[in-house]
This record gives sequence, C-alpha cells and structure tokens, in this order.
Amino acid sequence: MPIHQTLDELTVEYFTKHPEEIDGFVDEIFAEYAKDGNSAALLSALRSIARVKGVSNIAKEVNMSRQGVQKALSAKGNPRFDSINAIIQAMGYRLMPQRMGDTAVAESSVEYQVD
Repeated sequence: MPIHQTLDELTVEYFTKHPEEIDGFVDEIFAEYAKDGNSAALLSALRSIARVKGVSNIAKEVNMSRQGVQKALSAKGNPRFDSINAIIQAMGYRLMPQRMGDTAVAESSVEYQVD
C-alpha cells in the first residue's frame, strides 16, 4: 500500500532537510501574495515554515497557545495583523512595506531542487 503525503507535509520535510532555503521561500511566498492576494496560500506556506521552526517554540515566544498559532496560520483563521506580525518575527522575519514600483523582490524567482 503506497504512503501518501500532503503538499504541506512534503514542504515541511523538504525545508527540514534544507533550512538554508527557507529565506528564499519566504521571499517568494510574499512576492506571490503581493501579486495575487491569496492569503490562504500565504498562511499555508507560513504554517509549513512554523512547523519546521517549531510551532511550540513560536507559541511560547509570542505568548500564544500552540493551537492559537495554528489557528492564526490556518486558511480559515482570519488572524489579527498583530498576531501575524508577532509570529513572523518569532520565525526570524519582519513585515516591511515596499513601494509598489519596486519589483526587485516581487520579480525574484527561486527554484528548489527536490532530492
């Protein structure tokens, strides 16, 4: 019987093995969000990175429960801005505005190699 993994599980597995590629992935997911406004996709990607970095550790750092972090990063979570900002900071990043005409980050293309 074949064992199936979800895309989220594969993403977590990949970045657990290749943590040096997380920064590029984070840049890419925010660039995609800037283009399409798909918050569910952004939150799903952030949830995967939170799992790699440790949801419990992030929850402690931002004074939220583990479930609270998971809910904030869920597609139906409808998180508050300050919650997402705190979670992103706990993951080692920060939200930073970028002028709309500045395409240096928005047009970056990151390719990932699968082992």
